[in-house]
Order: sequence, then C-alpha cells, then structure tokens
Amino acid sequence: MNKTRLEAFSDGVFAIIITIMVLEIKVPHGEDWDALKPLLPQFISYVISFSYVAIYWMNHHHLVHTISKVNTPILWSNIFLLFWLSLIPVATDWMGESHFAKRPVAIYALLLLLCGIAYTIFGLHLEKKAKNPEKFAQAFAGLKRKSVLSILLYATALIFAFINTTVSCVLFFVVAILWFIPDKKIENILSDE
Repeated sequence: MNKTRLEAFSDGVFAIIITIMVLEIKVPHGEDWDALKPLLPQFISYVISFSYVAIYWMNHHHLVHTISKVNTPILWSNIFLLFWLSLIPVATDWMGESHFAKRPVAIYALLLLLCGIAYTIFGLHLEKKAKNPEKFAQAFAGLKRKSVLSILLYATALIFAFINTTVSCVLFFVVAILWFIPDKKIENILSDE
C-alpha cells in the first residue's frame, strides 16, 4: 500500500493537536503587563508541548521516508502513536492550569512515556519495511538506543513528579534536546538515493 495516506492523515492530526493546544490559552483579562502573569504557567506548558509535537512530527517525517510502502502493522502502530499524541493538549492544559502540580506533571510524564513507547513500536515496524535495510541498519540502531534512553528518562520524570516537578520538567527538556535534530544518518542515506 502507498504511504501517502499515512503521511497526510498523520500531518492532519499533528496540525489539529497544535491548533487545539493554542486554543486552550486564554485571553488575558486586562491591558497591562500584569494581566499576562496568570497565563505564564499555561504558556510555558504550551511551549513544552508545542516543542514535543514539533519534534515528533519532524522525526516521524524522517522515519516515514525510510519506507516506500506501508502495511497493516505500520498503519496500526502509527494510529497508536497518534492516539497518545492526541492527548497532549489535555495534559498540557491541566499542567498549565495547575501551575505544574504533582499529579498533572505525573500524568504528563506518563503520557510522554506512552508516546515514547508508541514511537519506538512505530520505528520497529518501519525498520522491517525499510527500502534498503542494510543502509539503514546503523541509523535504526541509533534510534533504538535513543528510544530506550527516552523511555527511561520519561519513567524517571514520572517518579520525580511526586518528589520534585522541576526535575521532571528538566528531564522533559533533556529528552526534547535528544530528539531535537532528526537522525542525520537517515537524512544522509535519503539524500544519497
């Protein structure tokens, strides 16, 4: 099966997730700078989540270019990933509204953990259908290492959410930096083809 429908559907879901998140930011009440202060936690949580959705979209985009056709396991693993990503606006809003309270940060960490697991599963299915498995083997090995490290960091963030939410947020930032630039090996292989 052709991969264009998977790409189009995924891009649409990513766009809707970002749109929903921005609509949750309320208009300030008042005209002075002090009116923005109550919105700061929501804005910070929006920036964190927007960054995550953008990073997932970029890495998803790179990963999908390693295949030319999709099969049922790829389609279902993509849906599984999009399901967890679609819950990010809810967790983002709760985390911002609660000013980064323990339970909302824990739910956010759990959600990121589930997104990380889903992305790993998606990557494993794509690896099996890669256009040129030998060329991509090293790149997929690197992605697996990053995925396992991310899952461990998310699990640690989940535990720390009940101890110190600042540590959890720092761990979110660390994982985002880890994935900020999509794998150069994949990009180089694709540009050589």
